[in-house]
Amino acid sequence: MTRPALALAHRELVRVTRQPARVVASIATPVLVWAVLASGLARAIPAVPAQDTPAPVSLAVYLSIGTAVMTAVFSSIFAAMSLIEDRQEGFLQGVLVSPAPTASIVAGKLLGAGLIAWAQSAAVLLAAVLMLGVPTPLGLPVALLGLALLCAGITGLGLAAAWAVNSTSGFHGVMNALLMPMLLLSGAMFPLRGAAPWMTAAMQLNPLTWPSALIRGALGVSADLPHWAAWAGSGAFAALGVCLAAAVIARGRNR
Repeated sequence: MTRPALALAHRELVRVTRQPARVVASIATPVLVWAVLASGLARAIPAVPAQDTPAPVSLAVYLSIGTAVMTAVFSSIFAAMSLIEDRQEGFLQGVLVSPAPTASIVAGKLLGAGLIAWAQSAAVLLAAVLMLGVPTPLGLPVALLGLALLCAGITGLGLAAAWAVNSTSGFHGVMNALLMPMLLLSGAMFPLRGAAPWMTAAMQLNPLTWPSALIRGALGVSADLPHWAAWAGSGAFAALGVCLAAAVIARGRNR
């Protein structure tokens, strides 16, 4: 089981090194959004409450953490889309008829795609930490773990959608319709405080809100959710994404 999974994961890593435009697109888009919002809305939203420090953080610092979340979402989408490319090239059919267990196929795709998304978003998060500083020694490791849970959940959802959709254009349409509202209501762009009651309720139920709150809380920025709830929600979201991908791929292989 381990060898096929590692082989598929290694193939994903090799593929991304040969597609530098994909890396640039995954990181440049969120960074440009951060630059526009941080400069254009700095006066409208001058500061955001901090969690463990007496002084509030600037909007630019708050959005820098959201930029890492956005990078994880975009990177996961691009990584999951490789499943459609494998199907069109005929590689996926060869994998499915091989004696490799279904668990190995799922693990290999999740590991490769998730690791790519995590590495790219972690680079953006480290840049945010340089702006913010780490309030506790465990702050950065906890934030990186929260980012890993986020990538696992999003990658699992992306792989499940990619299995069900036959074209890259259709996949982009489905993921944009699903993930863009989730991203906007995750607290990555603006905090829960001050939002309308219906929007606050929607944000608290949004799966992307939980890992976003976990990452912000670990770095000392207002998380708007209890720490235990952020941990429980992030773990549940990661497990849901992984299980959904495994169920969809296993069902498709058995047909």
